[in-house]
Amino acid sequence: MKILFDENLPRPLRQFLPADEVTTVQEAGWAGFKNGALLAMAEGKYDVFVIADKNLRYQQNLTDRRLAIVELPTNRWPVLKQMAARIATAVKNARPGTYTVVTE
Repeated sequence: MKILFDENLPRPLRQFLPADEVTTVQEAGWAGFKNGALLAMAEGKYDVFVIADKNLRYQQNLTDRRLAIVELPTNRWPVLKQMAARIATAVKNARPGTYTVVTE
């Protein structure tokens, strides 16, 4: 599974998704792009977009997207580290076009 991490997510989070190919927005060369552009660029190249932006689903039209989106409750590493198993499960279970919210 090809996963894209939004630019504000801590990179150490990728260690909890070892069987997957994880790329950050920065590594893809897309740092600074707005969410609409990121979604368009990621569509077809990645399977899952992992974000901590709680407004994305309200600001973007997600209809007909094939990209799965997993929303995390925060981008703070100490909190995410404690939630690693839940995050890994949400990413593993993400299906094209779904929007999953992982709660604390």
